[in-house]
Amino acid sequence: MRSHKILNLAVLDSNSQEKLSKELNISKVLAQILINRGLTEPVLAEKFINVSLKQMHDPFSFSDMARIVNRIKQAKENKEKIMVFGDYDVDGITSVAILKNNLDKLGLNVDYYLPHRVKEGYGLSKNILKIAQEKKINLVITVDCGTSNVREVEELKKHNIDTIITDHHEPSIKDLPAAIGIINPKVKNSTYKFRELAGVGVAYKLCQALAQSRLIEELDLVTLGTIADVVPLTGENRIFVKEGLKVLSQTKRPGLKAMIENAGIKNKKFTPTFVSFILGPRLNASGRMDSADTSLKLLMTGDENQAKELAGILDQHNRSRQRIEGKILEEAEAIINKDVNFKKHKVIVVAKEDWHQGVLGIVASKLADKFYRPAIVISLSEDICKGSGRSIKNFHLFHALGECSEFLHAFGGHAHAVGLTITRESIDDFRDSINRLAHDKLSFEDLLPSLDVDMELNLADLDEKTVQELEKLEPFGMGNREPLFYTRGLKLKGEPQALARETIKFWVTDGVNTHQVIGFGMSSLKMNLKEADTLDLVYTARIDNWGDEPSVILEAKDIFFK
Repeated sequence: MRSHKILNLAVLDSNSQEKLSKELNISKVLAQILINRGLTEPVLAEKFINVSLKQMHDPFSFSDMARIVNRIKQAKENKEKIMVFGDYDVDGITSVAILKNNLDKLGLNVDYYLPHRVKEGYGLSKNILKIAQEKKINLVITVDCGTSNVREVEELKKHNIDTIITDHHEPSIKDLPAAIGIINPKVKNSTYKFRELAGVGVAYKLCQALAQSRLIEELDLVTLGTIADVVPLTGENRIFVKEGLKVLSQTKRPGLKAMIENAGIKNKKFTPTFVSFILGPRLNASGRMDSADTSLKLLMTGDENQAKELAGILDQHNRSRQRIEGKILEEAEAIINKDVNFKKHKVIVVAKEDWHQGVLGIVASKLADKFYRPAIVISLSEDICKGSGRSIKNFHLFHALGECSEFLHAFGGHAHAVGLTITRESIDDFRDSINRLAHDKLSFEDLLPSLDVDMELNLADLDEKTVQELEKLEPFGMGNREPLFYTRGLKLKGEPQALARETIKFWVTDGVNTHQVIGFGMSSLKMNLKEADTLDLVYTARIDNWGDEPSVILEAKDIFFK
């Protein structure tokens, strides 16, 4: 039986709606959506709609920035060798590329290092001292990692190797590393005005400080890392992505051009969806299946032939990733169906030998989406086992791991995405502990998927002008979801059309107005549509440009039959 999502219908605020509509000369529909996002004051709402590069924060508002810039200038004067040490995901790879490129332009002697996901794991490698000494490094700069690497930084310091940390992860321990400086908006007492930068956003701010320039041309990389790391597209991230999608669509980097062409999205309007589901997975694939060096070389190469070759390799890695991911997902679901009691387990913890560590996070994400509860997927080994977790809206997974840390070897991450290491013997105790915690923190309603509906509308409210106006809210993504509407008492008009990939297209009418609807993954509802007297529709609205003339099309998110 098909289950419906719970609808959370926003409360209408007629007074604020009228005020915003008049002062900003916008429709009441757009005004209400802005109000739903907490933008009740015209000045703030206008600033959100007309976001611009001028709204970027001063990089020197990081308290350690001046000290860090001076240390890098000193490295140039003394002809010291710098190593940029990053992470193996898209955020880390783009961070390394942007910082190395800009340090190179300033005439510094720069090397880089990306750890192997399976062999070394996240953060500064335990072999960092050996690596740095072999490369004759004087200064290590981390990107997208380092905040919790107290021991490793101390070891480097003892051997006269300085460290600068640029990161955006929550500190997993009270003490911070003894680095020359730390740029991380999430550390305690951070002076930076925006907390939700991705790792590449932090690296970009360092580059801006060094260059004394906005570096608009680098926003293609910033956009890739920001969207791929699923940070909120609000505040400064909104500026990066709104402007960066334009730069990305016209990128001059041979590697990105080759990958875009390979993916079949050349000359299309770039959206966060393209990054999330097309470009991001390709860039992540090399680090998941082998070494992230392939993706980094693709971003940094100036050679078109090499770019095409590397884009092809990434495509092959991505196909392999999809096959392996599908097999592990199938095995994980079999374990869940056999062993998980959903009355007892509000957090899913599954483990099995030989699961490829490179795809655990994707599998955890799909399990969390399907079962709508936090999911942690662990690959068993004889020594230390590695796992990855993804969460749901009302459960801060990073904090939960902190409360269960006695059972973990190490952990790190964010509210909704974490990585961890654990001994095989501790998994059962950890599962019990985190589920006890979840029973206290998660209500029954928290485990039911829901849709936050912005407004109940009539079809007459959705003319082309109003729907086009909604584009002012773009880019949509985490923290700035696409507006969702609800219309009751509609009737089917004509015959529903089943398309490829379980998609269905049909027309609805309220007796006066008629709109086309598309439902992805909803082709099984064809008979329900034909047999229902009326239907209530939950949907997003956008302009369809496929036909001879632009028209409004509704994308169904849920359908209630009467």
